[in-house]
Amino acid sequence: MAIDRTSLTTLEYQTIGEVAGPLLFVSRVKGCAYGEMVEVHSVDGSIRYGQVIEMAGEMAVVQVFGPTAGLDVKRTRVRFSGEVAKMPCSINLLGRILNGMGQPRDGGPEIFPEEEREIIGSPINPWSRDEPRDFIQTGISAIDGLNTLVRGQKLPIFSGAGLPGNELAALIVKNAKILGGEEFAIIFGAMGITRREASFFQESFARSGALERVVFFLNLADDPTVERLLTPRCALTVAEYLAFEHDMQVLVILTDMTNYCEALREISTAREEVPGRRGYPGYMYTDLATIYERAGRIKGKRGSVTQIPILSMPDDDITHPIPDLTGYITEGQIVLSRQLHRRGIFPPIDVLPCLSRLMNLGIGEGRTRADHRGVADQLYAYYAEGVDLRRLVAIVGEEALTDTDRLTLKFADAFEQNFLDQKQENRELEQTLEIGWSLISMMPKETVKRIKTEYIDRYYNPAKAEDITTSGS
Repeated sequence: MAIDRTSLTTLEYQTIGEVAGPLLFVSRVKGCAYGEMVEVHSVDGSIRYGQVIEMAGEMAVVQVFGPTAGLDVKRTRVRFSGEVAKMPCSINLLGRILNGMGQPRDGGPEIFPEEEREIIGSPINPWSRDEPRDFIQTGISAIDGLNTLVRGQKLPIFSGAGLPGNELAALIVKNAKILGGEEFAIIFGAMGITRREASFFQESFARSGALERVVFFLNLADDPTVERLLTPRCALTVAEYLAFEHDMQVLVILTDMTNYCEALREISTAREEVPGRRGYPGYMYTDLATIYERAGRIKGKRGSVTQIPILSMPDDDITHPIPDLTGYITEGQIVLSRQLHRRGIFPPIDVLPCLSRLMNLGIGEGRTRADHRGVADQLYAYYAEGVDLRRLVAIVGEEALTDTDRLTLKFADAFEQNFLDQKQENRELEQTLEIGWSLISMMPKETVKRIKTEYIDRYYNPAKAEDITTSGS
């Protein structure tokens, strides 16, 4: 985030009335605007940066990006810049590691921007929006086969404490491509992560060779909390620039959105706002929408912005306000299962509550394969029935089941061991669909109801099922 020092005005005040957490309440202010950047000059000569987040008459509320402890209320000066927050954008940012405000933290050279853009961004005219489409291959069967990601979509991952959401994100960064082989530029926005997690991502990107096409925005857990409110907006500003000015396919991964929402709640509490559900501000839905809705495609532009936000569900509660509101705004969700994780399955994706609302736009003849939709529906139906039968067996025992029921239970086990569990393997879509057909071929042909007959005649092969059964047992 750059501040044009040549544009600084003489609007300077020494009228701080109160300090509340990261907020300064400056009185008798005239001529400043919402979102304006400020410099906070302390007595010891240090300079902190901040932003106006509220105007009430002649009272300005300034959010400081850094600690406010030790500020002398009577002698600290606040200088208003007359500029809103901007991000220096350049294609040379690829391969760089920046802090949450967009400033270099990798020891590399100073950024010489091709353009500076306001981090709030401009809403895309709905008339100009193009329909998200085109299959994105992630190399993960549970996503490619059953909950397809398409270009221009926003598809969040709902993780939990201790679940491998970060590992899944790193695997997607490594493997993601559009059919035809076109790779993505990756914008990775990390908010409130530990140094260990940051080291994991950096080593993972370097090991896979993806680092040279990644712009890494890094806000650590011990960095200023309020900096997290800028991180996703700086990241998306660069993403939009690369996508719509340089015609690149851009994949934006934001982790962890729960840390972002906690920062939002902290600011709301400092402002003494009336809390909403579980103490989060009532405008959190609107605030999250300003981030998620920046994914998409524009008519006449070759580039696109695809978003994969990652959030940790507190207590694995999918009804918690953060995943709940995220699910309303985005176009589906990928949900990780603690039960599958305990059994050693990676990635532990629970496909039953998962959803991709735009899947049909990215699959089918001419995009993936004509039988893709039917295979996904049939696998889902069999697996859902198998999971229900597991609950029934726990109550009445397996003796009460029919032969078909026992086969369905066997299918559910084989599905988890052969389709879901793939460790670090990168699967091509054809391989995913072939595994799907091998699983379907375990079941009697007359029970395959969700796939067209022409595809059943072509791909149904009980001989393949024997191999799957052996490897999954």
